[in-house]
Amino acid sequence: MAFDLAALLAAHQGENFDLHAQFMNPELVKVLTTLGFDRYYVRAEGAYLIDDQGDRYLDFLSGFGVFALGRSHPVIKDALRQAIEADLPNLVQLDCALLPGLLAKELVDRAHPGIERVFFANSGAETVEAAIKFARCATSRKRILYCDHAFHGLTNGALSLNGGKEFKKGFGPLLPDCVQVPFGDIDALARHLRRDDVAAFVVEPIQGKGVYLASDGYWEAVQSLCRAHGTLLVIDEVQTGMGRTGRFFCHQHWGLEPDIITLSKALSGGYIPVGAVLTTATVFDAVFSSMERAVVHSSTFARNQLAMVAGLATLQVIDDEGIVERADKVGTRMMEALQPLVDKYELLREVRGKGLMIGLHFGPPESRGQRARFAMMELARKGLFSQLIVVPLFHRHRILTQVAADNVNIIKLLPPLTIGDEEIDAFVTALDDVLADATRGSGLLVEVGTSMVRNGLRRGRTRSTGSSRPGPDRS
Repeated sequence: MAFDLAALLAAHQGENFDLHAQFMNPELVKVLTTLGFDRYYVRAEGAYLIDDQGDRYLDFLSGFGVFALGRSHPVIKDALRQAIEADLPNLVQLDCALLPGLLAKELVDRAHPGIERVFFANSGAETVEAAIKFARCATSRKRILYCDHAFHGLTNGALSLNGGKEFKKGFGPLLPDCVQVPFGDIDALARHLRRDDVAAFVVEPIQGKGVYLASDGYWEAVQSLCRAHGTLLVIDEVQTGMGRTGRFFCHQHWGLEPDIITLSKALSGGYIPVGAVLTTATVFDAVFSSMERAVVHSSTFARNQLAMVAGLATLQVIDDEGIVERADKVGTRMMEALQPLVDKYELLREVRGKGLMIGLHFGPPESRGQRARFAMMELARKGLFSQLIVVPLFHRHRILTQVAADNVNIIKLLPPLTIGDEEIDAFVTALDDVLADATRGSGLLVEVGTSMVRNGLRRGRTRSTGSSRPGPDRS
C-alpha cells in the first residue's frame, strides 16, 4: 500500500493540538490555546502562513530565523527533489562524499582567511557542544567564559553557557568551569582572561535573547585580549549568520577574525537540520591530530546528503538574489519606518538591531496615568506589557511575533530576509494601531485578558467533551 500524505493529513485534520496534548507537550498546548495562537496552518509560502480558514499570517518569527529565504523557496525545493531522484549514496560513513566537501569550501570562502576547516553537525546547540570540546582540546585549558543573557542552545554543554536561570532550573549539575561575564563589559572580561587559564570566550555578536548589542570598541578589545591571553574567540552565528544582519557573518561588521564560528538555522533554507563549525586549521588539527583520532568527534547524520544539497542551494540563492545586501537595505528601511513610533509613543523606548534582526524595547512612560498602568502590569508579571503587544498583533492583524525573552519588555523581529515594502508597511501600521490602544487606557489589558480567559474556558470545554478540534478563536 502506497504512502499517501494528502490522505493522512485529510484524515486527521484538526487533531494537531489533541495529539500534542496526549503524546507530546500538554503544557505548550495550554500556552498556545490560552493565548489564542491555536491555529491550524496548512500551507506556508514566503513570509506568510496560511491556516485552514484561508487566513494569511505575516510571519515575523520565521521559525526563530530558520526561514531567512522565506518558506517554501522554489530553488531549495527543486534542489531537494533532484537529490532524492539522484539516489545519492548517503551516510556511507567510511567515505569522503563530494557534497560535504563542496559545502565546506563554500563556507570557508565566505569566512576570514584564518578559517580553513569545517565540521558539520545537526543543530546550533550541537555546534556549540563541538566548539566547547574543540576549544578545551586545542588549548589544554578548562574554563569557558560566556555572557549574561546568552543563549547558545539547551543541550547539556550549551545550557552550561546559558545566561537565563529559567532554562537551567532542574537540570544541574551542568558542565564545570563555565563562568558568566557581563555582556559588553570589557573590564570584567579582562579580569578573567588575566589568569591565562580560559580556553574560550563564547559570545553572540548580537544577543538573541533581547537583541542586545555591545559597542564597536568592545569588539576590538575582545579580540585583542583573547589573542594576548591565548584564549580562543568563539563567535556564535547560529541566529545572526547567513546574512541576517546585513553581512554574511555578523562579526564582519567589526572586522573580527574568530578562531571558531558556529552556524546553523538558515543554512538549509529551513528544510533539513544542519549545523556547521568553522575553525582555524590550528584548532581543528589539534582535535583530529592523528589517524587514531580521525573520528574522535562525530555525529551520525551530520554530513547527510540532503542537508548538504540544501546548504549549497541556500548559498546559491543568497548570492543570486543578493540576500545579504537586501537584508542590509531592507533592515535600514524597516528601522527608519519604525523610528517615528518611538517619538510618537512614550511606551516604545528604542528600536535597535542590525539588518533584519530588530528589537523593540518598551518601558514605562513619563505621564503619571500611563506609568501607573505599566507598573501595575509589571507587578502582575514582569515583562507582561510586551505580551500585550504580541497577542493583539496576532489576533487583530494576523502578524506572528515573539517576546524576546522571559521577564523583558522586548519584542524581537526576525522576518524573512526576502520581505518587501508591503510587509514592512503592514507591520508598522499594525504596531501603530496596537500602541495607540495601549496609550489610551486599560482597554488593551482588558481585551487580552478577556481573550485569554475565553480561550482558557474553551480549552477546558474541549478537554471535557473530548472534541478533537476546538474552533479557532477569531477575536
